[in-house]
Order: sequence, then structure tokens, then C-alpha cells
Amino acid sequence: MSDDLIVTVQDLRASRLCFQGARPWFRRHGLDWQAFLADGLPADVLAATGDALAFRVIAEAEKRAAQAANET
Repeated sequence: MSDDLIVTVQDLRASRLCFQGARPWFRRHGLDWQAFLADGLPADVLAATGDALAFRVIAEAEKRAAQAANET
């Protein structure tokens, strides 16, 4: 996982996780939902939760980043 990888709402959608469940998940883990919606969050912040769902979203962010790197 890249140290500067930012996970965005686009990655949450790509992981096919439920938005209605995401907001309480963020609250439960002490993460700022509004900041995530506006700017995304560093992958390491999400990974620190140790939650499998976080790793699922991070995997989508890694795919997106790899695809963007291949396009340049």
C-alpha cells in the first residue's frame, strides 16, 4: 500500500459497499465522514481500523491508482 494513497468515495462505490452502512461505520471507528466525502482519507488511516471492509475499499483505491499510473 502506498503511503500517500487517498481513498475516495469513488473507491467506496467501486467496492459495492452500502452508503447507509458506511456512515455509522465511520462514526464507530472515529473517522470523519464529511471529510471523507469531501477529500477522501489516507489509506493508512482506514487500514489502522483493522477492518476487512476497510481493506476492501483500499484494494479498490489501489486498483484505481494503478490504472491511473498505467494511463500516464
